[in-house]
Amino acid sequence: MSSNSACFAAGQLSDYLGKAEPGELVPGANRFGPLQGEPAIAPVYKNDQLLGFTYLTSEFANSTGYSGKPIQLLVGIDPAGVITGFKLVEHKEPIVLVGIPVQRILDVINKLVGTDMASVARGATRAPQVDIVSGATVTVLVMGDSIVRSATKLIRSGRIGGNAGAAAVALPAVTKTIDLDKSDVRDWQGLLADGAVRRLLVTVAEVNQAFEKSGNAGAAAHPEDGDPDTPFIDLYAADVAVPTIGRSLLGEDGYKRLAARLKPGQQALIVAGAGKYSFKGSGYVRGGIFDRIELTQDANSIRFRDRDHTRLGSLAAEGAPDFPEIALFVVPTEFAFDPVAPWTLQLLVQRVIGVRDKAILTFDLGYALPDALMKREQQAPTVRDAAPAKAAAPSATAQQAADAAARDEEPLWIRIWKGDLVKIGITVAALGVLTLIFFFQNALVRRPKVYTWVRRGYLLFILVWLGWYANAQLSVVNVLTFANSLLTGFSWEYFLSAPLIFLLWASTAAALLFWGRGPFCGWLCPFGALQELLNNIAQAFKVPQYRLPWGLHERLWPIKYIIFLGLFGLSLYSTAFAEQLAEVEPFKTAIVLKFAREWPFVIYALTLLAAGLFVERFFCRYMCPLGAALAIPGRIRMFEWLRRWKECGSPCQRCGNECPVQAIHPEGHINVNECIYCMHCQELYFDDHRCPHMIQVRLKREKREVLSSPSMRSGKGPDTLITAGGQPIKGLNAGATSPPAT
Repeated sequence: MSSNSACFAAGQLSDYLGKAEPGELVPGANRFGPLQGEPAIAPVYKNDQLLGFTYLTSEFANSTGYSGKPIQLLVGIDPAGVITGFKLVEHKEPIVLVGIPVQRILDVINKLVGTDMASVARGATRAPQVDIVSGATVTVLVMGDSIVRSATKLIRSGRIGGNAGAAAVALPAVTKTIDLDKSDVRDWQGLLADGAVRRLLVTVAEVNQAFEKSGNAGAAAHPEDGDPDTPFIDLYAADVAVPTIGRSLLGEDGYKRLAARLKPGQQALIVAGAGKYSFKGSGYVRGGIFDRIELTQDANSIRFRDRDHTRLGSLAAEGAPDFPEIALFVVPTEFAFDPVAPWTLQLLVQRVIGVRDKAILTFDLGYALPDALMKREQQAPTVRDAAPAKAAAPSATAQQAADAAARDEEPLWIRIWKGDLVKIGITVAALGVLTLIFFFQNALVRRPKVYTWVRRGYLLFILVWLGWYANAQLSVVNVLTFANSLLTGFSWEYFLSAPLIFLLWASTAAALLFWGRGPFCGWLCPFGALQELLNNIAQAFKVPQYRLPWGLHERLWPIKYIIFLGLFGLSLYSTAFAEQLAEVEPFKTAIVLKFAREWPFVIYALTLLAAGLFVERFFCRYMCPLGAALAIPGRIRMFEWLRRWKECGSPCQRCGNECPVQAIHPEGHINVNECIYCMHCQELYFDDHRCPHMIQVRLKREKREVLSSPSMRSGKGPDTLITAGGQPIKGLNAGATSPPAT
């Protein structure tokens, strides 16, 4: 069986079937029959009477939850395609494990019981929207979506639900496609006039009336305040992968960047909003998923994740309003999206009715690409049978169906890697450059000016491209997830699904054997790069720099280890709670979300950066739990690359005094647990004008050169020699062996 994610696995139904009674899934049933087909479904009987079937959601649809592990649900469905029941048989959801009773989650999912999924699969009706449980948004959404999508896929395979999925599907004689030859630029009013941009306007009065009609007394009792005619939300959407729309809304340069980013046939949507209600919300910050909007087409639906999102400041179209929220969403390739077929952006309006309870209503923004932006191609009518478990949406073209089937034949992580080849190539090249810098460090640090600009240029690349653009910022959360997966069931596919993060972790692990934590902390961490570059700017503007007394500095080192050990211990008990406390790292705020976050998080990140203007890499030195996590295994490094003279520390303190992070002890040895491998000490090591040892070596060499060339001697006195370059060496007689005092 092919798999779409790490949680898909053949034969799992047999592992979980014993955890439920037949009557829990199909009322009145008393036994299960033998498993049928692949993915497996089990008939459910009352004695010899067939009442329905049961299946495991993760075998038909992606059911990965907040924890990164699949949420396993057994679903009962009758022969006509009506859901009769379900049972949660396994999950690793920390939100549910701690603080929120499982029954509260199941109560809202029960809304799906009784839904005619055959009608949903045909597109005749829509599945009911489950309510949101505050604090467990992602978990509820995943469970509801996995039930709907798995049932739809099963029915369309033709195995149950009458003829919903088995009927032959006639392909249209006329195929519509996007007209790529049309790329004229239009103003805002023109885009609205022909339907290239669609609008949903909901006033305060309309949303209050909708909650009153919903029958939820608690929701109706908490109406929105303000003028009834005030826009509750003014929402706009458009497909900017269409050349005319994209060039108009993004501008020529913005459209070219988007086109280079998209895979063949992939689409991207602009969503812009104004009013009292945010279509983004804040759930995506905590769980990485936008829980207030949903893209639906032909009973298939998807919610965007933070990795699909890019924040925009404005729209390029002439006359476009200034929206407080503009988002660019790339539609994931695993969602069989047909741009020429109608689709809907569903807005989920949440209303708090209690400490932990929310009511939810949906408003639809329908979209259909204007005929003027499409072209028609005549084809001979053909008929095909629906392919079991591989059928594309009825509106998809034959080529799209074939592409979807081909994609299903390989794991999701492989498709992700194939789709990110450019980013992967750039990252591998950057890692290769860093490897060369480290292996040839001695040649580079002998040229301090060249080395300084090489380092600053590399850090700028890491910050801008790897951090702000590619969002490849490692976090202590990755360490906690990895450790948790070793204890609960390790899967490479889960970690391979993020190629750049995987490459960075692999390279960091290898670097630990050679150089310790320094390569990542000093070179590959975008937040570390941001701190250092800001401090360089501060020094250029003569901002005073402070060095903590050694005794205090040494006693502040353990703080980051205490933070890491605390997070690690908590993660064994509650991954979710540990992830919340991991916000001690400002990485997500400053790098991933680029400060587009709630003000307490932004103030915290800015405070740490401000401290770094006066104490270089303040956060790295004393608070970073990821640095602590890397320092522990970093002690197993196999090589010692940083050179020291016997005079280092006794008596010379120059390297220790100039180390940017004070990682050199007064006695002269380098603490590899604290070293960020900036190589400043290696610059001094080879500098015969700053390092006292090298000054002595230089003076001896110059003395030998002078003594070996009698013709270059001067008659200016016994205590002054003239070098071959014409410079006098003062204060050095014929027997001198020490340099001048420094």
